[in-house]
Parts: sequence; C-alpha cells; structure tokens
Amino acid sequence: MKLGGRELARLIARPEPDRAGILFYGTDPMRIALKRQDFLKALLGPQAEAEMRLTRLSVSDIRSDSARVLDEMKARGFFPGARAVFADDVTEAVAAPILSALADWQPGDAVLVVTAGGLRPTSKLRKAFETHRSAYAAPVYDDPMDRAEMEDALRKAGLNQISREAMSDLQALGQVLDPGDMRQTIEKVALYKHGDPTPLSAEELALLVPMTIEAAQDDLIHTVAEGQVARIGPLMTRLSGQGVAPVTLCIAATRHFRQLYAACADPKGPAAGIGGLRPPVFWKNRDRMIRQAQNWGGDKLAQALRILTETDLILRSSQMAPDHALIERAFIRLSRLSQRR
Repeated sequence: MKLGGRELARLIARPEPDRAGILFYGTDPMRIALKRQDFLKALLGPQAEAEMRLTRLSVSDIRSDSARVLDEMKARGFFPGARAVFADDVTEAVAAPILSALADWQPGDAVLVVTAGGLRPTSKLRKAFETHRSAYAAPVYDDPMDRAEMEDALRKAGLNQISREAMSDLQALGQVLDPGDMRQTIEKVALYKHGDPTPLSAEELALLVPMTIEAAQDDLIHTVAEGQVARIGPLMTRLSGQGVAPVTLCIAATRHFRQLYAACADPKGPAAGIGGLRPPVFWKNRDRMIRQAQNWGGDKLAQALRILTETDLILRSSQMAPDHALIERAFIRLSRLSQRR
C-alpha cells in the first residue's frame, strides 16, 4: 500500500507492529532519515538497541550474505516487544534479498524497515511494498514542514507557550528551512526557554534563528529598497568577499521587487499583499516590506524591475565591464529612485 503524507503521519504516531514492513524513499536523505527515526522510535521505544530488538543492515551486509535479511527477520530475541530489521540506503542491485524476505514474512516476524533514494514507478522495490498485503511504501517528498509536523516537533521539544506572532513566524521559517534544520532550531529555542513560563515572543525567536549569508544578502536588498545609498558599497564588499556572485544578487533583488510590486497591486493594499505572499514573509521583514511597498508605489517599482532586467541581461552577456561594478551601479540607481517623489 502506498501512503500519502497524512497517512504516513498517522502511521508514525501509531505504528502497527503486526505489519510486514515499510519502505521510505525519496531524493532527500535528511527527510527520509527523520521519518525513519520517528517511525522506529514509536514502533520499538527508546531502548530497542540496548535490548537487541533492532538489527541494522548495510548494503554491504546484504551483498555479502543474501540470506541474512530473512534470517534476522525470523530470529527471536531475548527481550519482549516489537522487533525490526532496518536496511539502509538500499538500491535495486540488492533488491532480491529484500523482496525474498518480504515475500516470506509471517506474523510474529520482525518488521522490515527499508530506506532508499528516489525510485521510479517501475522499481521492483516500490512495486513489492506497494502491492504487498501487509506492507507500506512511503514516499518522502522535499516539502517543508506542514502545520501538523511543526506542532508535533514543538510538543516533543516541550514548547507549549508560544505567542501568536511567534507561531506565525515559526511557520514562515519552516517554509525556508529543511526539516532537519527546523528541528534543530526548535530544540535550540526550547533550550533557551527552559524554565521560563512566559510565552515565546517573536522578538526572542528573532534572536535564535539561524544566521546565514542569505541574511547579509537580504540586508543589502532592504538597504537598496530603503534608499540607503551610503551602506551599499560596504555591504557589496562584504558579500563579494564571501563569494556571492553578482548574478545571484540581481536575482535576489528582482525577486524582492517583484514581491513589492505584487503587494502594491493587491486591491486590499500593500499590507494585505505582503500577508498573502507565498512563501510567507518572515515577521522581522513583514512591516519593513509593507513600508517599502507604500513608499515605492507601482510606477516606480515597474521602473525598478526594468532596471534589474536590463542589468541581468548585461551580466549574462559577454560584456567587458566588471560584474560587481555593474550590479553596484544598478543598486545605487534603484536606491536613488526610491528617494524621488
């Protein structure tokens, strides 16, 4: 049986130890590892390895002894409780022993848990788990955390007191961070709030979110949009030293000004337009972008987009001028344009 996202979430919340097995597959190893860890922990409990109720097999283990998967599934342990055999990063080249063990599974045998990369619909592994009467195939997509996953992660971390603004910002942050990074951020926030009974505020969250090169890049784009000409040079020098390409900056600026233009075009006004952007705008930028959209207006934003489009075409051509000088000149033009009335 093939599981959808909600069905997989329900299965992880309430595993079924009487099932033959489950196949997790997808293109992102981190997302797959997180789903697999959650499933095994819920199925076996925290002491599974200490009680020898979890057997781990690598591809090399399976290749050197093709009967080992079935032997481990049929083996009986010393401790009571559910058992599992976990085969990691399986490929089609070693599918035969997995399929043989799955076909020979009987009630009372260990649950077979398999992870794999991206599998085509014609994959033997996929077909076997999808068509087996007592097994599941669970595709893991490259999607950000949904609300249910976010709430589950917060509950497990012990973060129960969260202001409405902070929750909104956490959801926005979840749209731009990988699930693994998001969980680490939540754990960091939970550690910060340990012993503090007051609700988590948006201001506290802003102090704890990951700082990256993108943060400096965003700072430059906001500087341009707000007409702070004097700051453009130093920020450009900093990003250039970090290896950020001029084309990357041009693309980021174009995306930002398109968001402002879309906000201005919203019939309910820039505030509603910024609020409706997807992915959502993180809280610390929301009010800032509303002010920018109100200051620029639709006509000047259209001019800004034309300047950025022209600059992008020049950067991608075989021109002789230095790329950093070209993008810096364009940013100065935009910054001065924002100051016109």
